[in-house]
Amino acid sequence: MSVIYNESYKHTADKSEIPTCNIMGVNIAAIDMDWLLKYIECNLKELSGDYICVSNVHTTVMAYEDQEYQKIQNGGIMAIPDGGPLSSVGRKRGFKDMKRTTGPSLMGEIFKISAVKGYRHYFYGSTDETIEKLYSVLADSYPGIQIAGMYSPPFRPMTYDEDKAIIERINETNPDFVWVGLGAPKQEKWMTAHQGRINGLMVGVGAGFDYHAGNIERAPEWMQKSNLEWLYRLLQDPRRLFRRYWHTNMKFIWNAVVRGM
Repeated sequence: MSVIYNESYKHTADKSEIPTCNIMGVNIAAIDMDWLLKYIECNLKELSGDYICVSNVHTTVMAYEDQEYQKIQNGGIMAIPDGGPLSSVGRKRGFKDMKRTTGPSLMGEIFKISAVKGYRHYFYGSTDETIEKLYSVLADSYPGIQIAGMYSPPFRPMTYDEDKAIIERINETNPDFVWVGLGAPKQEKWMTAHQGRINGLMVGVGAGFDYHAGNIERAPEWMQKSNLEWLYRLLQDPRRLFRRYWHTNMKFIWNAVVRGM
């Protein structure tokens, strides 16, 4: 499905409240997890229909090389610094409170308070096997969590009628959060195409479904704090990730760190 920009969509939450650091053309939110959770809690109803990008070195370099994707990264309510190098660059540029806010961690923090807050969750993406595991894990780990629905879309492009049907299916469940796990850049393109059409805050979380389903182990805490989670993932899947990391990391270091873009 091609990306269709909803030019008439207007953000109902005030984006000017969000401090940002422009890194290689992407306005990365200069925030930490506490700030993000408070912002979402205070503005959740106004954020319905909008989206949050979970941005890292890979997506930032892609946005630098692709103006359309850069527009998508900057077109939602915010792009949060999932990648540690993004928050490190931000702090060096004067945003002292900017810290890494990963997609899986954001999911976990929201899940913890969902029963008390009455939050409803829809999960769009991944495979049938993974979302079945995810349902079981979440039900066991977060008693009282309301899972409004789950859907694993086909890998082929969806037809207009299929897409219309899934929009209706999601909206009928009245979700507060729509977690989108399609991987970058597909998930961001999907959120942009559905901005203002989905009832709920869309968050593109990449491998977040796999982490919470137990398919992928997160790096040890010390590696996360040292910005080395990418290395842990590389060691788990070197064949798929080596070329990607080499390309994006070198471009990021040269442009964001050396040139200060």
